[in-house]
This record gives sequence, structure tokens and C-alpha cells, in this order.
Amino acid sequence: MATKTLFVAAAALGGALGIGFLGGKAAEATGRNPGAAGPILTLSIILAALIEGIFILSAFAVSV
Repeated sequence: MATKTLFVAAAALGGALGIGFLGGKAAEATGRNPGAAGPILTLSIILAALIEGIFILSAFAVSV
């Protein structure tokens, strides 16, 4: 039981780090090219939703 909880925690940590890196790189890209802010924002929202979806799927797959 404890190992399942650790796996879900690791998935949550990985998702949080992924979204954090995504946000940082999106801000950096917007700073380098402000004209592309719209497409960068759109892509960032889609990727953040996919990262979060992977975490939710892993949490349900483990079924703590």
C-alpha cells in the first residue's frame, strides 16, 4: 500500500515539475519573441492539460 502512494506522489511531483518547466520556458519564449505570445500561450495550455491528464490517469491506474 505504501509503494502505491509513493508512485502516485512521484507522478504528482513529475507533473508539477513538468508544468513548472513548461511555464518557465513559455515565459522565456514570450520574452524573446513577444509577437508569438498567442500561439505560445495556446500551446502551453494544451501541454499543461496533457501533463495534468497523465497524472490523473496514473492516479486512477494505481487506485490507492
